[in-house]
Amino acid sequence: MLFADRTEAGRALAAQLQRQGLAGDEPLVLALPRGGIPVAVPVAERLGAELDIVIVRKIGAPGHAEFGVGAMAEDGPAVFDDAALRYLGLTAADLAPTVAAERAELDRRVARYRRQRPAPAVAGRRVVLVDDGLATGVTAHAAVRWLSARGPERIVLAVPVCSQQARERLAQAATVVCLHAPENFAAVGQWYADFAQLTDADVEAALGRHART
Repeated sequence: MLFADRTEAGRALAAQLQRQGLAGDEPLVLALPRGGIPVAVPVAERLGAELDIVIVRKIGAPGHAEFGVGAMAEDGPAVFDDAALRYLGLTAADLAPTVAAERAELDRRVARYRRQRPAPAVAGRRVVLVDDGLATGVTAHAAVRWLSARGPERIVLAVPVCSQQARERLAQAATVVCLHAPENFAAVGQWYADFAQLTDADVEAALGRHART
């Protein structure tokens, strides 16, 4: 399965969520920016849902920033993939400089994207958390942990593509909907014909059109 782009993937994901009846009444769709935004927009539109974001930053391995060994969400603590740390011979303390840099970028994005709006209220609501894919799943795990502390009725983690390992890991904390979980999974981008990098302006434009007022 190869998606043309994130928007096409979002439409397919929305259809699957609707077929499975997982969204429920008046769901709250939360995207993980930046890549989750264009996936989440058609999901929110089809479900007639409110759209907002959960802001998360990946903590990459030294010298391999794209390989996530940890993540943090908004004002939440850093969450690490212990198996990845063991494999690389690292400890959380070794990553302190990286964590500090990513925390600064996280704070910058919160300030820019939210513009003094509060984080979405999720207590008692059915939340559909959307990203463009799961590789290690550590970023989504940080987001799910952040949401769980805020008392939602249910968390549905919805992605077009994921590794089997990430799906199994996240299934312990949320209902996972993944359209494609290939055995040979190297990176999320390999499953998209167009996997262009997104900008802050892309996120702001989507929120301006679809976010709560």
